[in-house]
Amino acid sequence: MRHHVGVTTGDVVSFCRVCNAMCGIIVSVSEDRILQVRGDDQHPLSRGYTCPKGRALGEFHHHPARLDGHRRRIADAGGASSTEPVGGEDLIDELTDLVGTTIARHGPDSVGMYLASGSAFDTNGRRAAERFLSRIGSRQKYTATTIDTPCKPLVAELMGGWSGLTPIWDHEQSSLLLLFGSNPVVSHGHSNAIADPVRRLREFRERGGCVVVADPRRTETAAASDLHLQLRPGTDAAVLAHLVRELLEEPQRCDEVRARTDGLDQVIAAVAPFTAPVVAGITGLDQSVLAELLALIGRSGRLSALTGTGTSMSGLANSTEWLLWVLHIITDSSDRPGGMWFNPGHLMQFDTRSWSPSDGLPEPGPRSRPELPRRFGEHPCAALADEIEAGELRILFVVGGNPVTALPDTVRTTAALMSLDALVVLDVVDTETTALASHVVATTGQLERADLPWLLDVYQLAVATQYTPAVVEPGPGRLSTWRFFAELGAALGVDVLPRGMRPDEADDDALLDEILSRSRSTPAAVRAARHGEVVSGAVHGWVHDRVLPGGRWRLAPAPLVEQFGRDQQTLLAGATDADPDDPHAFVLIPQRRLRTMNSQLRDVAAPGGRLEVPGAELAGDDCARLGISDGDTVVISSDHGSITATVQVSARMEQGCVGLPHGWASADVSRLTSASEQVDPLTGMILQSGLPVRIEPA
Repeated sequence: MRHHVGVTTGDVVSFCRVCNAMCGIIVSVSEDRILQVRGDDQHPLSRGYTCPKGRALGEFHHHPARLDGHRRRIADAGGASSTEPVGGEDLIDELTDLVGTTIARHGPDSVGMYLASGSAFDTNGRRAAERFLSRIGSRQKYTATTIDTPCKPLVAELMGGWSGLTPIWDHEQSSLLLLFGSNPVVSHGHSNAIADPVRRLREFRERGGCVVVADPRRTETAAASDLHLQLRPGTDAAVLAHLVRELLEEPQRCDEVRARTDGLDQVIAAVAPFTAPVVAGITGLDQSVLAELLALIGRSGRLSALTGTGTSMSGLANSTEWLLWVLHIITDSSDRPGGMWFNPGHLMQFDTRSWSPSDGLPEPGPRSRPELPRRFGEHPCAALADEIEAGELRILFVVGGNPVTALPDTVRTTAALMSLDALVVLDVVDTETTALASHVVATTGQLERADLPWLLDVYQLAVATQYTPAVVEPGPGRLSTWRFFAELGAALGVDVLPRGMRPDEADDDALLDEILSRSRSTPAAVRAARHGEVVSGAVHGWVHDRVLPGGRWRLAPAPLVEQFGRDQQTLLAGATDADPDDPHAFVLIPQRRLRTMNSQLRDVAAPGGRLEVPGAELAGDDCARLGISDGDTVVISSDHGSITATVQVSARMEQGCVGLPHGWASADVSRLTSASEQVDPLTGMILQSGLPVRIEPA
């Protein structure tokens, strides 16, 4: 086996795996201690930038709650339970017996897996986990995709024939960037990796580009934009419908669009009601602002537009995403220079493959919730508690996630997880979910493993990849995720590793070489490019040539048109607003925070930094009306639950809205949501943005 770590004291070139931006970092090491994490000035995409999350990687690596050994839960004669340490071999033996017996009695679908953000940034671990589940024959796969972003692969599949089409901002050639419910200055983009966001947006504007932000909150990105549309929450689709309507009033444009798409007439009919006066009434925007936005599009010709969790977690997520794609297509901005491009990936090389377009029909849903669709090879997370309660799912592996704070209806979800025959949690620190686990597997963290941005390189602003060695040796009580599943699979008689590799002959780099050998480069060349290898900037045309059904966009998929018909009534009736007759009625909108990533990094900060503090962000006028002040405690309630939160008075927030971050055990937004009601019928996603709530002083 290769030795992963080349230095014990000094600087190691690596890259951050907290979010999609995957910025280049320099890690200062002294033996097994991380002394400092800073940005890599020579990294071609992040250019020395790193955010507070990246700079806190050392503190997270040495977290006081860091898992340094595996454990299992045992029950005493009185029924009380406690945990005890367990060695790796005994852990594998015990789980082999549990999994094997459960499959023999109840079938392979009695074993499931929840894969979240922590696993997405562990190339070898994620591949081994998914292969393990597939090889035992289980369809019980759940991922974070169906929590906050299923509208994106849904619309891509229905309109373009493949769910993996992710539009990327053509930052070098476009002249207009529209952002709907997205705050990349904080989040670095949603399915778009915008590293160094402040400088990149500034450079874009200095070249003559224009940035427009539509958001009920004056976000950090809105403050740095040319035009902020401070619209009512949940009304983004109305703005997009209006833009599409007005652009399709041009006969020449209609003729051109009709020649390369199917379904134009259905789109024209769907957006017909969204005139300027109507949309102004829905959104609260002046008609002059709508005219200004339309004029900007007219001058730019092509455009780039992106959505974020502000729209993708809402009840109108699919309609908003659909209309965004329609806007791209009718302006000839999709897969074209100056608009949006589709990154084929350095590692996966999607532009070299042959494609059979998908019809977009879902697979049969889970047995306990057959009305929920199965898409993208996974069940929606909304069905997880039902499957457990119905006895369909008896063992659950949780890989790199914290479903107690991520999934809806926290009390019910917690009870369901506790009722499992086995809850096996693989993580690097203790969480609310490891506290419930029957078995906890202490896994290696990102600084303890060699890695590549497998799949995630398709979110980058260039066709590029990067490699990192392990920065420090793994702690003696920690096991890599890939090795855990490889050894468990071998004990169960299934091959988890590729090309017949055995667990005892594989290591991180051997598994990564298997990926690199099929990439645009070679393992040696990628490793030699210490700061990342960029093959090219934006590439265009391959989706038209290889992926689209008959080379034509499906402009009006029936499921999306039908759903927009229902959403249209919601918009026209003003049902996205808080009840004007109830002074305590508000609309909940989600937020990303600069120093946290979902439930990670809540209790550690970069040296010299500060901890994030969760709170309910409210407009000053709303606070005055309720008789509350900054720092007061309020009760926020929905039809499904209530939480307490600390008030944060903000000049950025639109009146009638309350902003809350996700992923916190305190002020847990999931307690306000339900997996039984308010679930999107096309994706199974739970409504988490635009949620009606009431606020009372505690």
